[in-house]
Amino acid sequence: MRVLIVGGGIGGLTAALSLHAAGIGCVVVEGAARMLPLGVGINLQPHAVRELTELGLAAELAATGVETTYMTFTDRFGGEILALPRGRLAGYRWPQYSIHRGELQMLLLAAVRERVGPVRLGVRFEEFEQDAAGVTVTLRDTASGEVLRERADVLVGADGVLSAVRAQLHPSGDPLRWNGIRMWRGVADADRVLDGSTVLVSGTNAAGKFVSYHISPAHPRRVNWVAEVKVAEPGVTGAADWSRPGRLEDVAPHYAGWAYRHFDIPSFIASSARILEYPMVDRDPLPFWGTGRVTLLGDAAHPMYPVGSNGGSQAVLDARVLARRLATTADPAEALAGYEAERRPVTSELVLGHRSLPADEMVLLVERRAPGGFADIRDVLAEDELAALADAQHAITDSDVRALNERPSWSVR
Repeated sequence: MRVLIVGGGIGGLTAALSLHAAGIGCVVVEGAARMLPLGVGINLQPHAVRELTELGLAAELAATGVETTYMTFTDRFGGEILALPRGRLAGYRWPQYSIHRGELQMLLLAAVRERVGPVRLGVRFEEFEQDAAGVTVTLRDTASGEVLRERADVLVGADGVLSAVRAQLHPSGDPLRWNGIRMWRGVADADRVLDGSTVLVSGTNAAGKFVSYHISPAHPRRVNWVAEVKVAEPGVTGAADWSRPGRLEDVAPHYAGWAYRHFDIPSFIASSARILEYPMVDRDPLPFWGTGRVTLLGDAAHPMYPVGSNGGSQAVLDARVLARRLATTADPAEALAGYEAERRPVTSELVLGHRSLPADEMVLLVERRAPGGFADIRDVLAEDELAALADAQHAITDSDVRALNERPSWSVR
């Protein structure tokens, strides 16, 4: 069997490693001419870290990411509302990691090159045709313009939110949906935030939300930050550019009035070498991902708001289930149908769950009840309200601890 994977991101590279480990041949094509450690920070949840550990990457992850201890919610003054234990502190057998997305991608890329072979760079997907025996994929060399046609047993679209494979499978009625929240992101150096391993979430999208966490054990002052502000009403948007430069003068004023106890946010943002700006978008869950021998994976299949720290982790799970299904089912089309049946309902529920922004609702309630801050959160929220906040975040982020710890391995050898 030969699987052609379109997209060299986290999902596509993990799929290549998983297929190779299961004894299935594959190749990754990527439209970019060079693979660089671009982007900012993300979090890998224990359910994803388990799968990458089974692929033999535990040491590399530990050397590259910061093992996360807590996810702590505060008001805009930095007053602690709730601290949720993460990873091994929460009882999982595997940690959660806060990590630079580009460094994670480079880690995966090095493993693919060593085990699977070269990723074909500068090769863009254009279209596919399939028959009972396989898929004919039309590609284009971005440097020469040469058209390439190749046969594969299976085609996997792992080409992100703006997936060209998804666009052919679903040519209409599938717009990007913007919730009206503008995001600015960057990386800056700072003194240790709390214990140096906490994801700190402060404020709300309604008036200004700020997220910060350390992302590198080798560079302990390196902190990822995300600023989120609602600037418009929800609606459909035609495009989203994840490399668009952001401007300090657009984002810093939203935090100028904060009496934030952890650091001066405008000065912190100003120290960033680069600011990125983009809308918080997703797409409606699909009624089906693929057909026959063609399917989708990761953000191409289920783009979701980045409020549950779970998007990249779900792409890893997709990749592992895809490989297991293809390795244990004789007919490729039947294998892909089983993969979709296993993964689509779970991820569709997550997409919709992220839209409710459940943690923001509770933090907004705190700020309404205590607009000048508080000394003890129990003077502001009842125990059942704190529990509701914890449950809401767990629902969009976590796997059941016991189920994950005791589940049999998905590895196929």
